[in-house]
Amino acid sequence: MPTSLLDHNATDWGIVAIFATVYLGMFLGGLPRLKLDRSGVALLGAIAVIGLSGLPVEDAARAIDLPTIVLLFAFMVVSAQMRLGGFYGAVTRRVGVMPLSRNGLLAALIVVSGALSAVFSNDVICLAMTPVVARLCLQRGLNPLPFLIGLACAANIGSAATLIGNPQNMLIGSVLQLPFGGYVRQAWAPVAIALVLLWLWLGYGPGARTAPAPDARPAPQAAVTEAPPEEPAFDPWQTAKGLLVASALMLIFLFTDWPRDVAALVGAGVLLLSRRLHSSHVLGLIDWPLLLLFMGLFVVNHAFETTGLAAQAVAWLGTQGVHLTDPGPLLVAGAVLSNLVSNVPAVMLLLPHLGGSGEQAGVMLALVTTFAGNLLLVGSIANLIVADLARQQGIVIDWKRHAVTGIPVTLLTLAVVWGWMKLA
Repeated sequence: MPTSLLDHNATDWGIVAIFATVYLGMFLGGLPRLKLDRSGVALLGAIAVIGLSGLPVEDAARAIDLPTIVLLFAFMVVSAQMRLGGFYGAVTRRVGVMPLSRNGLLAALIVVSGALSAVFSNDVICLAMTPVVARLCLQRGLNPLPFLIGLACAANIGSAATLIGNPQNMLIGSVLQLPFGGYVRQAWAPVAIALVLLWLWLGYGPGARTAPAPDARPAPQAAVTEAPPEEPAFDPWQTAKGLLVASALMLIFLFTDWPRDVAALVGAGVLLLSRRLHSSHVLGLIDWPLLLLFMGLFVVNHAFETTGLAAQAVAWLGTQGVHLTDPGPLLVAGAVLSNLVSNVPAVMLLLPHLGGSGEQAGVMLALVTTFAGNLLLVGSIANLIVADLARQQGIVIDWKRHAVTGIPVTLLTLAVVWGWMKLA
């Protein structure tokens, strides 16, 4: 392996250029003048490094962490089952008809969003709950902004409670071989405290005193007890089937040593074996671009690691007294990278340098990169989903409105992570 910058050849620098271009695409959400999103950039980057370096396709395939891909796919199937069964919308509407005060309703929605995101995908929860929450607020004459921003932030925070709540946690758990139960025991308290802080800020902070914006005023809406035409109607049988599989998987993860990817894949197979839901409908809800994003970044990062430049950079930081396995540098690196290139690419960049660092570093990386997604509107896909669906209801959530909650809540929750991990 090269020991100095002068030892690297033209191929190495070509890979570096591709790597930099790919992560520029992660930062921008695509590449200028090209019809590419992040997934397209990652896929083309993988193709480019394979072509430039002559990396055998078999080696490129081995660079992909297959257990992570399988686990992610399997839980996409579980989430699709729950969505097609109308479960998410039904739960939200049930909360909406409860005789709660404004802050009571806000607390209930934060708890529901956070709890569901810990088991299912935070992105799916936001996708399913946002239209119902928007309609609920408009009918009640409530300012929808705190509720919708709270939904996104709670989904992000709640997803950090388990190793299956979001893609980056799945990756961390798979690569570092973290025990499911051990992770939950360390993560649940900071997650719970973070959700309380979010509620306090939205219930009693500046956002609570904000009047409805002109483009977010109440408008006549259909009763919130009914599902809108585009939302699947509640199906008790399909919902029960999905909940049974999800509950069984949680018990397997907590109390057995059965590989999580294998167990989840079996659960997905059970759900696909259906007489009422066509497999094409279920598979149509799979986020295939996200799976491609993962696979492309695995290959690009592997190629970059082979140049030795990453190891040299980490070694140089070590000579300056900065060690990524230490809590402080890891918190800063995770938070900054998560908002520069998004949390999944950030985790992929940092994970190779945490090998053998122990369970605590993995827990901190998972919590930090997830909580940091609340800082900016573009910091999390869940935030963008809520903003996009809210716009369809005539409610504008721009970066300034999000920042009023996102920045202080992120700083507070990262402080909670720091304090909790120092005590652990």
